[in-house]
Amino acid sequence: MPRLPRYATRAEKFDAAVLDTYAPVLDRFGERLDALDIAVDLVPRMRLDSATSYWSDEVAADGAVPLGRLVPAGVDETGAPTRPRLIIFRRPVEVRSADRLDTEQWLRFIIARLVATYLNISPEMVDPGAAKDL
Repeated sequence: MPRLPRYATRAEKFDAAVLDTYAPVLDRFGERLDALDIAVDLVPRMRLDSATSYWSDEVAADGAVPLGRLVPAGVDETGAPTRPRLIIFRRPVEVRSADRLDTEQWLRFIIARLVATYLNISPEMVDPGAAKDL
């Protein structure tokens, strides 16, 4: 079936919103982010504990719900090196978003927080307006 120019799934729209939100950050920090991959996952694939009240800096969360995660570089089960990844969890972000602008604000918050952790700087240095009105 041919792709219609005006049709995009929710997942495709979300992926595009992530890339649109990440683009200015990538432009600003350029080479410092060359080794960082960005990905979208439907839901968190982490061990979750409902009693968790604090997450490490590698997790951007809304209370007990993780919205994104920074996975450091490492080695996979075959011994091959892996690149660091910034992963955004689509469903938890969508549940918190009433509209496209809410989604963009949540994405700015998540990306600013996780990129800041990756670069060891403050989130305000990544995106000064990212934490407003959440």
